[in-house]
Amino acid sequence: MNELERNIAALFEVKSEDLKTISAHFHAIDLQKGDYFFKEHGYSNQLGFVKSGLLREWVTLPEKEVTKWVATPGYFITDLNSFLFDKPAGSSLQALTDCELYVISKEDYRNMGKSIPTWNTVEKLFMAKCFATMSDRILAFISMTAEERYLQLWSSNKELFNQVPLQYLASMLGMTPETFSRLRKKMTAIS
Repeated sequence: MNELERNIAALFEVKSEDLKTISAHFHAIDLQKGDYFFKEHGYSNQLGFVKSGLLREWVTLPEKEVTKWVATPGYFITDLNSFLFDKPAGSSLQALTDCELYVISKEDYRNMGKSIPTWNTVEKLFMAKCFATMSDRILAFISMTAEERYLQLWSSNKELFNQVPLQYLASMLGMTPETFSRLRKKMTAIS
């Protein structure tokens, strides 16, 4: 069982034969550091699963770029609005490091129900998990202080602090690089 199959099995109750069918529709690709999985205003025609590496999802605003997310191994990636509804992507997804991904085309994804009778249930659970993750992130932004958001990221994914440019992490956490630096200095002094 590969990483993709382990993650699908952990997230959803899928029969082993269905798991093999789903997995067979994905193929491995490599992205080099700096390559795009999709670009803002373009189209996201693939759903990816990060096997290794880091990708930054970001959006361009009139005066700055804002990092929405840093995808790490074990996460699915796409622009859902583009992938599901054929709308231009609202953000860009770019490799911060060399990456290995498993990807499925939009066409294969849409046809999955023909070979897996329970696909509608699996897809609903997948979408529900996507929305629950977004809801949790929104709640953190509106209910937590900058320091609490910093500590939450630190406790859940310390490795990012050594692998991702700090201005991207600051942006993702909704703070200025100066605030991020001040919190980092404070946390270093405490530990």
